[in-house]
Amino acid sequence: MSIYTHKPGPLTTVQDLGRTGYGKYGVIASGAMDRFAHRTANWLVGNNGGAAALEITLSGFAAEFRQDHWIAVTGGDMAPVIDGSPVPMWRPVFVRKGSSLVLKRPVSGCQAYVAVSGGLDVPEVMSSRSTYLRAGIGGFGGRPLKAGDELVVGSASLRDPYPVPASLESRQSKTSTISGAAGKQGSFYAVHWAIPWSLLPAYSRKPVIRVIRGRQWDDFTQASRRAFLESAFLVTPQSDRMGYRLSGPSLKLESPREYLSEAVAVGTVQIPADGQPIVLMADRQTLGGYPKIAQVISADLPVLAQTVPGGHVAFREVTPEDAESLYLREERKLKRLEMMIRLKLKEGYHA
Repeated sequence: MSIYTHKPGPLTTVQDLGRTGYGKYGVIASGAMDRFAHRTANWLVGNNGGAAALEITLSGFAAEFRQDHWIAVTGGDMAPVIDGSPVPMWRPVFVRKGSSLVLKRPVSGCQAYVAVSGGLDVPEVMSSRSTYLRAGIGGFGGRPLKAGDELVVGSASLRDPYPVPASLESRQSKTSTISGAAGKQGSFYAVHWAIPWSLLPAYSRKPVIRVIRGRQWDDFTQASRRAFLESAFLVTPQSDRMGYRLSGPSLKLESPREYLSEAVAVGTVQIPADGQPIVLMADRQTLGGYPKIAQVISADLPVLAQTVPGGHVAFREVTPEDAESLYLREERKLKRLEMMIRLKLKEGYHA
């Protein structure tokens, strides 16, 4: 056993990129809410982007490392500390055996990711290690982590991506800045380089989320369509991995109608009878019968996923062509980011 959970927080689960290909059987994909942060965390510790990692929602997580590990913390900023010292995010961090990681209240965002070199070794279910909470499958026994749970770290072709220099102990005893951070009593050490902020998502409490028109866009009143694009909607506390429930102007159909259930995707914006939008997220159902006013574009899903309850979202329409172009641009950026990190892996540790 390598990682011992002291406090799980409101919701901590094991997630990878999801179990694709089973939707026709009614099995949802699940997977990381913020795929950008999840993949990047894995790349930083030498894993493939789809390795299993921890997804920590909101706050209150604490765990002890029972072995030396390379880790990376990405996603929402929950002021992570190891043995009382701040931990720099979005870079590889070497953690000594016996050290404890604590995540506090969110500074920005609401989903943090902790990847460990080698990945989390939990059983695969339908080709994925992701936790599907409602079905009770995947992850750590199909459930959120509890205090006392111990996680096993798997093997990988690149288990120690950054060789730790013999002089590390002496360096760790010195006070250092975030750009070369060292923990108290040599509990951790972060490499000197970090991902440029310009490459990271712009997490915000008031993001503007781009959408394309949904299949039933024209079935809504003109006033409702205008309100959807011109209003700010509150992200309510009832939001979860299945869907973000919003509160704002009531959106109405031109006339009452019933719809046949049809396929839905992450980012589908459904309008139930009360007129308040629900944006479907990672644990969405495979089919939905509510009218769909819009679809969040793929490029903006990470930012949406990191919007905290109590925050507000606004929507801006783009064309399908724009949505495709933005998706391709985001994928190119991710590819460049992966290549940059892989290059650093080959270079090894440089103080």
